Amino acid sequence: MAKFVLAGRADCPFYAKAEVLADYLQKNLPDFQIFKITQHPHVWEEWLKDLCEKNKWNHEDSPIIWRELLDRGGKGLLLGGYNEFLEHAQLYYGVTSSMTTELMKVIAQENLGSHIEKELEKEALKSLIDPLQVWITSASAPACYNLIPILTSGEVFGTRTEISITLFDNKQAEEHLNILAMETWDLVSPFLRSVSVCTRVEEAFLQAHVVIILDHPTDGEVYTLEDCLRSRVPMCRLYGYLIQKNAHDSVRVLVGGKTFVNLKAALLMRYAPNIAHNIIAVALGVEGEAKAALARKLKTTPSCIKDVIIWGNISGNSYVDLRKAKIYRYESAIWGPPHFSRPVLSLIFDSEWVNKDFVSTIKLLSTTGKQFGGILAAHSIATTLKYWYHGSPPEEIVSLGVLSEGQFGIPEGLVFSMPVKFENGTWVVLTDLEDIEISEEIMTRMTSDLIQEKLVALGDLIHFQPYQSENRSAEMDEKTTLPTTNDNQENRRVSDGSEGKTVEQ
Repeated sequence: MAKFVLAGRADCPFYAKAEVLADYLQKNLPDFQIFKITQHPHVWEEWLKDLCEKNKWNHEDSPIIWRELLDRGGKGLLLGGYNEFLEHAQLYYGVTSSMTTELMKVIAQENLGSHIEKELEKEALKSLIDPLQVWITSASAPACYNLIPILTSGEVFGTRTEISITLFDNKQAEEHLNILAMETWDLVSPFLRSVSVCTRVEEAFLQAHVVIILDHPTDGEVYTLEDCLRSRVPMCRLYGYLIQKNAHDSVRVLVGGKTFVNLKAALLMRYAPNIAHNIIAVALGVEGEAKAALARKLKTTPSCIKDVIIWGNISGNSYVDLRKAKIYRYESAIWGPPHFSRPVLSLIFDSEWVNKDFVSTIKLLSTTGKQFGGILAAHSIATTLKYWYHGSPPEEIVSLGVLSEGQFGIPEGLVFSMPVKFENGTWVVLTDLEDIEISEEIMTRMTSDLIQEKLVALGDLIHFQPYQSENRSAEMDEKTTLPTTNDNQENRRVSDGSEGKTVEQ
């Protein structure tokens, strides 16, 4: 009996090719047996390293194939990768593979989808015994009050998953948290296993599967932007350390709210590097504000408007891009089926409104934060979390703050809002979108502010200097001080494809 083990990265084309060959051998040879193992791309390298150290093997790529010398237990005999397996099949069994590269890629994507589906099924079954642990920080904030009914409705995590919610805040908020916990329990949700309160820092995020970071009020009076930026570091340092130390290995962290969202996400990544790939900044609130403003102008509902892109600093100097924006079910001379859409900019004939009034509206919402209250913050967090677990609507663009890897010319290492889609339990940056180039001036303005925010927060820069282009410096009225009631610091701009110029109809 020849028993082989085939292990690989779930999205690896060569694993897919080896799998098809192994299945053929097992089907046609009575003494050939194959056992297959797939690992998610995020954990494959670490899993392979541990396997090789345990068996004293030297192998770096996917797949890895070895022969079990005993039916159960015992050290295996390393065969190698795909090429070695193909040579073995040709030499001993006279069988080869002629699979095309295109088919390899298709099967690889199917393998990844199947792997993630199996993992989700395992998590769902496990949740029947061990519920999903959801931690909410700054739980005395108004957004938490609006967030809890959505989380316990079954719409976010699914109707097969039970959750346990832990409300985390400081000792001064304990009485309020206890009242909130009692009211949460009174919801009688069939998806809520338990709700508890935590005010002890050392116990924070124990076995957390999901951590939601809400806006944290600045202690004491803060008069300058620089003080506001620096005040975020101690909290993020503490949270990052505790999340990495206490939370589940696959914990998902969402940073929401209206103040320094990108900065807080970047700091958490700095202080929790092992889970940096699972930390995101929520941008759907700003996206919702932009869609609502467009809907009021077009006399329709915000849900009919799709594919508005938010670039840059979610709670600061962002760039609202309408070049891909579409509107569905719009009452006009041209009518079509539900899937029929029209470009938003082709229906707004008032270019002055796009370039001035719309910009002013978004700027006003940004600088005052009056409309970004608990309801909008809670809904944007819950929707992002739902997409993360179940995928975003097909063919729809979603804005999300993620760590840049150089896409779209964005400097690496910045937490930057950009267009993505959610699928298979993760997100994918939509780098294949066409005609969404951003001018050097606008990119420099956004990245300059994000870089300065981080440098000031970490003490490497004393003063924050908002970016001003040479031809607009006289028009800009930027301030580096803040009112004590609000932490927002910058203006937002809108892209209509003409970078602030009159729209050509």
